[in-house]
Amino acid sequence: MKFTRDLDDAKNLVHEVFIQVWEKFDTLPADTNYKSYCYTAVRNRCLNYIRDKKKFVMLSNVEEGTMTEINTRLETSELELKIEAAIASLPEKCRIVFVLNRIEGMKYAQIAQKLNISIKTVEAQMSKALGVMKEHLREFISLIFFLWL
Repeated sequence: MKFTRDLDDAKNLVHEVFIQVWEKFDTLPADTNYKSYCYTAVRNRCLNYIRDKKKFVMLSNVEEGTMTEINTRLETSELELKIEAAIASLPEKCRIVFVLNRIEGMKYAQIAQKLNISIKTVEAQMSKALGVMKEHLREFISLIFFLWL
């Protein structure tokens, strides 16, 4: 399929050159070697076409699975930025408790012992942190659910 499209593009380029030569025929010098002129014009037109085609990615040529993968990567990186911003917005003690539990994997009892606070305080801080995180990440809830499955 790609081969026939490339062949059609090549035919169109040659056709455009012939039209251009026809339109400029009266302005070309009388001693012009038309065969050489056409060859050079087609070669230059093809090189320009290749150069211009490299500049743009045709989304219609990208497979659906690849587009889905690109979208997922973009959403994931955006989600990571939102999570970092949400964690940064937490009050200091709340952030410390959240990071120790969710990122470092410590249990509530370990956090309480390390920070010299009660387990109930750890629970309260985690509840507060999760509420803030939920609010900040509301638009990504479905993506988070999908990624954790």
